Amino acid sequence: MRSIGETARDSGLSVSALRFYDRAGVLVPAWVDPVSGYRWYAPGQLDEARLLARLRRADMPLADIRLVLAGWAGADTDLVRQLLEAHLRRLERGLSDARGEFSTLRTLLDDREKPMTRPRTATARPALGSPGLAAALDAVRFAAGTDPEVPMLGGVLFDVEGDALRLVATDRYRLAVARVPVTGHGGSRVQVVVPLPLVDAMRALAGGPETVRLTVDGDRVTLETEGGRQVAGRSLEHDFPDYVRLISLPAGRRTVVDVAAFRQAVQEGPVRTGEVRETDGAVFDVSVIGAGADGTVRVCDDGADAAGGVDGDGGRVAVNRAFLLDALDAGARDRLVLELGAPSAPVAVRRPDDEDTFSLLMPVRLDG
Repeated sequence: MRSIGETARDSGLSVSALRFYDRAGVLVPAWVDPVSGYRWYAPGQLDEARLLARLRRADMPLADIRLVLAGWAGADTDLVRQLLEAHLRRLERGLSDARGEFSTLRTLLDDREKPMTRPRTATARPALGSPGLAAALDAVRFAAGTDPEVPMLGGVLFDVEGDALRLVATDRYRLAVARVPVTGHGGSRVQVVVPLPLVDAMRALAGGPETVRLTVDGDRVTLETEGGRQVAGRSLEHDFPDYVRLISLPAGRRTVVDVAAFRQAVQEGPVRTGEVRETDGAVFDVSVIGAGADGTVRVCDDGADAAGGVDGDGGRVAVNRAFLLDALDAGARDRLVLELGAPSAPVAVRRPDDEDTFSLLMPVRLDG
């Protein structure tokens, strides 16, 4: 007999996925310990688990997977072939439909010809506190993208409007926003995407007690101290996503957490390993956090329920574990506010004393 851990390791399915497929009646273990509830699998079930993993990666529905496994176990190769061919035809039809939709979208984009985020002649020369700028850069830098396929995310948006400079960074999977008060800007709104090397140079320059001046002149961006030290460079020639739309979310349940204690709970608590991101194949670990009825946030097994102290499915959400730890560090407070909504909604990490500085973590969809 093989333990559930061994079966998970050798099949490519996670332990929690095997539990799910047991509950769904797709792959039922050969024996379950009546005392501990621990699942044991027959040696021959390893091939079935590997087959199941492949079928799920191919997005076959569970109803069809049940039939494939039944046919596989009964050596009914005709049934298995028919189901595989039928699913392949569905995938091909779906791909054809998707190509048609994307072709239409490209035409709509060509017609729309969205204007640039900012005119290339835009200018601004706001003054701001160096410590505030340094803190804001620290709050958003971790969320900036590095994927060359989406170069517009390879920088930090500097959004100057009225008496504030907002910094925004996102890599699609997380987003961070910070606000810094400014003076001396009486013109229209100006937005530039500052590349990460220049962002890092600005951070190295900032941090002292003096006032610094940010100058945007077309595509050239300069940060200068009162003592005359400066860094300068060109902004990215890309539009940044409409972040105001991205952060307009339904309110969730807010809970204050002690950062040190919660960080330890995340590091030492249950973790689902080996998740693969569909967009780029990156492998990462997942933590499932849940809002309890007692007003606490817990790190729980992804099979936990209300009986385990978590307030139902609506109070649980899965997130990239490393991203959550990064967000806790970027929050730069001993206590932070975690805002949890539906399992499909982003998790917000907020400062209790600063509503304008926060980060959002996109939820991870768990397969089982």
